[in-house]
Order: sequence, then structure tokens, then C-alpha cells
Amino acid sequence: MNNRGFTKFVMYGAREASESGFTHIHEQIEALEDALNKANPGLVFDLARTLLESVCKAILSERGIPYEEKWELPKLFKTSLDALQLVPNYVIREEQANESIRKLNGSLQTVVQSIVELRNTYGFASHGKGPDFQGLDKVHAFLVARAVDAIVHFLFTVHRFPFSEPEKPLEYEDNSVFNEYVDEENGEYVRINVLGDILEYRPSEVLFYLDLRAYESYLQAFIESNKEQQS
Repeated sequence: MNNRGFTKFVMYGAREASESGFTHIHEQIEALEDALNKANPGLVFDLARTLLESVCKAILSERGIPYEEKWELPKLFKTSLDALQLVPNYVIREEQANESIRKLNGSLQTVVQSIVELRNTYGFASHGKGPDFQGLDKVHAFLVARAVDAIVHFLFTVHRFPFSEPEKPLEYEDNSVFNEYVDEENGEYVRINVLGDILEYRPSEVLFYLDLRAYESYLQAFIESNKEQQS
């Protein structure tokens, strides 16, 4: 660690994407890491844009969505976002989540647009510099590199590993056959006398609400037993 508090930079998120399928971005990742570790902010800005472009084009290609080579990064990125499901269906269905999702999309596009602008002004391969030009510091390059690392990992993950619906919670009413079996084996009701009032509960209800884990375990065993008898 140097006197600015930097350790050796590694793009963990982007490397995970590279090792999990996007092998074509490996060299770009290594080049960006090397540029940052050698304190070359301008080159980091150049490579950050290139890496994002490569990831967006890969996503669009794999999804069969046409794009033009002349497209700038912001358009590539927006088209990629539009092609992806960024949050699970059960969140999308929640009305209050719509505004948050819109803000998420807008924020990601703003970050990408800012990276493009930094590259155009301070990039190593951007327009020619005058003798008085002053570049940005490594801390700015570090911020861009970390942002790109997170974005690449997010895009790759939601592209290759779509969200699945959460398992439906176990509901007592959904297992009437098993409930009737438990009730028949233990008597129709469990009766409790409280101050002269008789409270009645089905044995299956008692099992479900007092020991859900046991209920679920015996339910599964009951289902498997019925399968074996029918085979």
C-alpha cells in the first residue's frame, strides 16, 4: 500500500464474468488493472470505456439483438439495459418498486455517460493535449475502475443467470389430503377447556402452526409414500 492508500487493484467482478463465459474481455481486464497499478489514469479511462463496450456487444449478440458498430457506448449500454431483466418479477409486480427501478436505470446510464465524458477529456488516446494540460489523479481512475468492475459483474450476472421466482411458502390449506390423514390418525379435534369455553383445533393445524418443520418433513414423507404405493 502506498501513501495514497492504494493496494494492488484487481477487477474481481469483471474477472468472474471473464472466467464464467466472457473470455474475450480477459485481456482488456488485465490491461486496465495494469494501467491503474502503474498510475496511468488516462489509459484507465480509455480501457474502461472499451471494456463496457465489449460487454454490451457480447450481451446483445448472445440475445440476438442487432446493433451497429458505430454506436457510442451510451446507446449500447441503454440497449443492453433494455434487453435485461434487472430485478425479479415479484419486485416488478410491486407498484412501489417501479420508480426505484426507473431511478436505477437512470443512475447506471449517468455513470456510463460520465465515464465517456472523462475518457473524451482526460483519456490517454483522446484528442491532442496542449502543453498546459493537467490530467486527473489516480484516485479518479480508481473510482472509474471500481464502478466499471461493478457494472460489468452486474450486467453479466443478470444476463447469464436470470432471476427465478421464490418458492411459494407452505400453506396449510394447500395440503388437504395430508391434513385429513393426520386428523384421522389422531382424532378429529384437540379440545381445550378455557374458563368453560371449549376450543377445538384439528391435529393437523396444531402440527402446522406449532412445528412447521416437522409438518413439512412428514408431509414430504407422506407424498413419497403415496408415490411408492402408486408405482
